[in-house]
Amino acid sequence: MIDHAFGLYGVAFFGIILLRYFLVAGGTYLVFYSPWNQSFVNHALRHGSPSWRSIQPDITLSVFSAGVFALAAAFILAGYSWGITRLYSDVQQYGLWYLGVSYGAVLILQDAYFYFTHRVFHHPSIFPWLHQGHHRSRYPTPWTSFAFDPLEAIVHSLFLVGIVFVMPLHFITLIAVLTTMTVWAVLTHLGIDRLPLSFPHHWLGRWFIGPAHHSIHHLKYTVHYGLYFTFWDKLLGTQDPNYEQKMCDPRHF
Repeated sequence: MIDHAFGLYGVAFFGIILLRYFLVAGGTYLVFYSPWNQSFVNHALRHGSPSWRSIQPDITLSVFSAGVFALAAAFILAGYSWGITRLYSDVQQYGLWYLGVSYGAVLILQDAYFYFTHRVFHHPSIFPWLHQGHHRSRYPTPWTSFAFDPLEAIVHSLFLVGIVFVMPLHFITLIAVLTTMTVWAVLTHLGIDRLPLSFPHHWLGRWFIGPAHHSIHHLKYTVHYGLYFTFWDKLLGTQDPNYEQKMCDPRHF
């Protein structure tokens, strides 16, 4: 019965995650890359729209990633049904205030986990096995957002699998984190030429990673390893030293 339930969870989550990917990534791509809608394009940086042939490997990897994430989600839900996780459904158990606090805490922890694992992925001996597939797109698109090699997808999924065993999380919080992760991944892979460079790099936005910040990572490989925040890149010296200047003058890209 347990194995049967786990299999059903896995199949259901695979369908949900795959549908989410095509709806969010595909929908965003249609909005920002449609030949009949060029209002978003920063013509000072325009490098041309990617070909369908260059997009197909991203979609293929994303399908494999969806399978990995589906297994992780099935394990989390099965673990909840077995009573071995710290997921809970009664908001009053920890209070409304804890929903916001736990949400922020998970994003901060996930950002740190992503930064340090991401740097490891770029080690020459590991890169071809764990991360090369994601970097086939020198100029990323929304389709690149979840294009992970299978081993990389496993490492990413381990964070959420682990966090539900050590930190009390309401299902609302978990869904909010997953939604944020999805939207943020699509946004940061939107492409360097699809939004004004000033987005989102006002005084507050300088602490958050946007499409320009992450596009530089795809171009240079050795800088900008964060997920949500620029904190670790600034602290550990992996932010492009000319990043601020590039935000003001696109000729530096």
